Amino acid sequence: MPDAGLVSIPAQTAVLGSDAHYPEEAPAHEVTVDAFAIQAHQVTNAQFGEFVAATGYLTVAERPLDPADYPNAPPENLQPGSMVFRRTPGPVDLRHLSQWWTWTPGASWNHPRGPKSSLTNRADHPVVHIAYEDAEAYATWAGLALPTEAQWEVAARGGLAGATYTWGDEPEHRGQALANYWHGEFPYLPDTGYGQTRPVGSFPPNGYGLYDTAGNVWEWTTDWWADTRAIESCCATDSYDPEQPQFQVPRRVVKGGSFLCADSYCMRYRPAARRPQAVDTGMSHIGFRCVAR
Repeated sequence: MPDAGLVSIPAQTAVLGSDAHYPEEAPAHEVTVDAFAIQAHQVTNAQFGEFVAATGYLTVAERPLDPADYPNAPPENLQPGSMVFRRTPGPVDLRHLSQWWTWTPGASWNHPRGPKSSLTNRADHPVVHIAYEDAEAYATWAGLALPTEAQWEVAARGGLAGATYTWGDEPEHRGQALANYWHGEFPYLPDTGYGQTRPVGSFPPNGYGLYDTAGNVWEWTTDWWADTRAIESCCATDSYDPEQPQFQVPRRVVKGGSFLCADSYCMRYRPAARRPQAVDTGMSHIGFRCVAR
């Protein structure tokens, strides 16, 4: 069993959300959480590898697809795989995510860029291509759980009441290195050292001693998605994407942003930020960390 590396978070009432950024973060509101403990780091490839070695677990991205679930789909599309980020050769229309996301057969947690890639020199990077049930399975095996959105956000804020970032209200200044988000022209020209995952703990911790609560990879929470915090989504059906009624796939809240969050495109490497993620879909920028309640 890997060392969980838990950090204690005190019971508190905190203001979560934001009225100053993206609409799905509003309204800012008070939430009371009991004391809990959370992993200081995102779960790494090495830790997830221990789980797989002990249990023989196959992630969603590695499982064969049932043709009956995908009528009329061509056979070449019915291969296990996941969504992989690919840098573009130059500027693109940022309204079209398909410019930089590619469905890649053979991509999975231990082949993060595709079937010919490996985890060489990536043992201490956060595990990616993790669907919700994969994260939940790991947490159960480790005797832990996944955090609620409120728990995650309280921990990510590090005791800074109402701060915009995990480190305070001021954005990162030139010469600082406070989080692994996209530095440079998105999605084609990252500054040196950015544009991909980094080993956990490569950047300074927040006030509670947690690493990478801003950037690196998005993290699963247990909350069902709702388009506003004024509504508490109670169940899976409430979280379906109304713009894609043909896909009745539940969505959970992911938090923290990733190495793909760019100020010019997706400034979501902030504690209040949140996004919906289909529970059956892992990607090359989605991982998790666990809590003990």
